[in-house]
Amino acid sequence: MTLRAILAGTGSALPRTRVSNAELAERVDTSDEWIVERTGIRFRHIAEPDETTATLGAEAARQALAAAGLQPSDIGLIIVATATPDNTFPASATKVQALIGAPDCIAFDVAAVCSGFLYAVSVADSMLRTGAAKHALVIGSETFSRILDWEDRTTCVLFGDGAGAVVLSAEEVADDRGILATRLHAEGKYCDMLYVDGGPSTTGTVGHVRMQGREVFRHAVTNLADVLGEVMEDVGLSATDIDWVVPHQANKRIIDATAKKLGLPAERVVLTVDQHANTSAASVPLALDLAVRDGRIRRGDLVVLEAMGGGFTWGAAVLRV
Repeated sequence: MTLRAILAGTGSALPRTRVSNAELAERVDTSDEWIVERTGIRFRHIAEPDETTATLGAEAARQALAAAGLQPSDIGLIIVATATPDNTFPASATKVQALIGAPDCIAFDVAAVCSGFLYAVSVADSMLRTGAAKHALVIGSETFSRILDWEDRTTCVLFGDGAGAVVLSAEEVADDRGILATRLHAEGKYCDMLYVDGGPSTTGTVGHVRMQGREVFRHAVTNLADVLGEVMEDVGLSATDIDWVVPHQANKRIIDATAKKLGLPAERVVLTVDQHANTSAASVPLALDLAVRDGRIRRGDLVVLEAMGGGFTWGAAVLRV
């Protein structure tokens, strides 16, 4: 028997307001054709004033708890991956804790931008296997619309808001079910290629997203293919063994290029970027929840998660559902 972190439930939440490319073109110098051709994005959800990273994260958490058949009182660890917290402090995880009615437990945020959910999963996996908790809520939640420059069409068309959550439970298993391996990376010398031009310690402001799109694309394809290869090698498996890849939903061209580099057929890649745009740390759990709920991902499937974001940070995880 082996103690592993098992995927017990998934959930997601999207803001009420859904914005099409055509609607966006009414306020930004862009077009549906331009956006779709370069990114594959057709829609995104934009948070209303009463919808925040914490409220969206709490709704996704409630859904994941219901899917796992657990109560908030069962949770011993809450990790929220986000680059857009409700406040500089306290951690949005503590706000989620209060919103769902969970009692005293470990709660903190992880900041690794689009890779944040992978970082949070790796941390939760380690803590569950060392006995810090029996059940963990791992949430990716973002309100990126709050930090977009709506005059910059190269960035504002790319992002959306939303949240995704998973419940991970520590269980003794006799097979290979659960999280089998994770790999994380960071390379800070590229931090000026994707960043926010503000912060408490520098400008005292929130700032806006800035990005060198061509360079980000180039690094993303290489780094994501490499980390997927690494994590599969760690468990002694190859791309042909993968049932589903759930990638970070940044750009369809990046997703397609990464799959092609690994020799993965498109029908084994979960794609939601057309409906949600890039929701940063929320994109992987959002896509995972969708694929679980529509029946594509089933018990026993081998699933690989991967993402890359500002920092640069990137990572991957392989699990048997």
